[in-house]
Amino acid sequence: MTNDAKRRLAESAARRLEAAASALRGRGQPTKRVNDVDGGKTLVLGGVRSGKSRYAEELAGRYPAVTYIAAGMPPSDDDPEWSARVAAHRARRPSHWTTVETGDVTAALRDADSPVLIDCLGTWLTRVLDESGAWEQRDGWQQRVDERLGAFADAWRQAAVPAIAVSNEVGSGVVPASASGRIFRDVLGALNTAVATHSDAVRLIVAGRVLTLE
Repeated sequence: MTNDAKRRLAESAARRLEAAASALRGRGQPTKRVNDVDGGKTLVLGGVRSGKSRYAEELAGRYPAVTYIAAGMPPSDDDPEWSARVAAHRARRPSHWTTVETGDVTAALRDADSPVLIDCLGTWLTRVLDESGAWEQRDGWQQRVDERLGAFADAWRQAAVPAIAVSNEVGSGVVPASASGRIFRDVLGALNTAVATHSDAVRLIVAGRVLTLE
């Protein structure tokens, strides 16, 4: 593929992603902010090792029963560092929590009958992009991604139980050098915006400090 063809493909993808972001933000009326994490929907954002997962777990600890949706890739012998991260998260969870390890986060959220903690949307999005053929930019990948993210946005907005979602904040860094990095950043930014639009509270974790976003 020539550089000009790659440029046109990238521009087309960017336009489609912006349209998808607008569609996600427009699903239903925005949730009225109450700045109260009890009984509603809370989005917890933060960078790597910011303390976002620990904070979300503290919030969820207020409930007597919790459904923990582990949305990332399962541990693998091929990636010992990731396996160690998964093991650390498992060890922190209270034994009475119900853990659901799945890539079908939308179904798990809809089926939950106790307060939900989703950790995290960034690792889930990696699975979605991988399964949709985004990295190779296979035909139809954008539509497949749009459909899955749209379904999740609807499930989040309609959630009948208290819900906490953890996600990565990736919009403050440099522009990724690779096309795959830019796709991930742009799609996650759109997803975070859609989830925040339909959340009762949004928290940003920076160096272990909790910031309340209006």
